[in-house]
Amino acid sequence: MKVTPTAIPDVLILEPDVFGDARGFFMESFNARKFAEATGIDTPFVQDNHSRSARRVLRGLHYQIRQPQGKLVRVVRGEVFDVAVDLRRASPTFGAWSGVVLSEENNRQLWVPPGFGHGFLVTSESADFLYKTTDYYAPEHERSVMWNDPAIGIEWPLDGAPLLSAKDKAGVLLAEAEVFA
Repeated sequence: MKVTPTAIPDVLILEPDVFGDARGFFMESFNARKFAEATGIDTPFVQDNHSRSARRVLRGLHYQIRQPQGKLVRVVRGEVFDVAVDLRRASPTFGAWSGVVLSEENNRQLWVPPGFGHGFLVTSESADFLYKTTDYYAPEHERSVMWNDPAIGIEWPLDGAPLLSAKDKAGVLLAEAEVFA
């Protein structure tokens, strides 16, 4: 497995070893021991999630203010532009974002640590998005920062208006958001 830090060093791109031939391919999508050795992060994952979304669906920027979740995310069908935003006020990268394309072709995964907002935009006709979390979903603690907050300045690769949920339309500006210490 190859691990590459992003512009925010705590956010990591993971590229698993893929073994392929004319019949198809094989890859180990997760191995706790190899993940810990490659990243230095030894954390249990307690929940797996799967979402399917259509082109131009933008989900995010989500986080849990209590029971914060680290997320290991990947795409098994289609392509997304995936984003992590540092919401740790004491961090030197507070308010900074890092984005990466995740697709069924590149097999990349992204480690989004606890204390970060997370979102993605579907850039293919549809995408199946999988993610492992380090804590359980707690809707009472879920928060959402506005996807297009100019103070963050995410450069989403949009080809038209995004499709947003009511929750994501109601996201707050970073300046008004409840963030981590």
